[in-house]
Amino acid sequence: MTVNKAILVGRLGRDPEIRNTNSGTSVCNLRVATDERRKDRDGNWTDHTEWHSVTVFGRTADNAARFLSKGRQVYIEGRIQTRQYEKDGQTRYSTEIVADVLNFLGGKGDGDSRDHGGSAIRSPAPSRNSGAADDHSDIPF
Repeated sequence: MTVNKAILVGRLGRDPEIRNTNSGTSVCNLRVATDERRKDRDGNWTDHTEWHSVTVFGRTADNAARFLSKGRQVYIEGRIQTRQYEKDGQTRYSTEIVADVLNFLGGKGDGDSRDHGGSAIRSPAPSRNSGAADDHSDIPF
């Protein structure tokens, strides 16, 4: 069994960028910052920011572009994906999160780190075969 799942809670570093594929599917790119406090070698606390590229598709992409803006806090669930491409004759790699779930946290323009509720958008899950495998009534917890 393997699992490829990423969960982020962070802030948008810039406004969402939306475009459409040739087939008309909306694609929205987000830059999300997460922060971490660390102690350096001298015992002093320092802040470290990690930047994540997030891609959202379909109706979720449309809503993200419509309602999100720089500084807005978001909750993201998705999978990690690495792409390979050529630029200036060199092979390069890009790692991103392809989001399945996007929750808007805080209020519009909320600049602090407190969670004030928000909206949730979930991309449609792939269809699964129904049957006994989906019946969890026999699980004791």
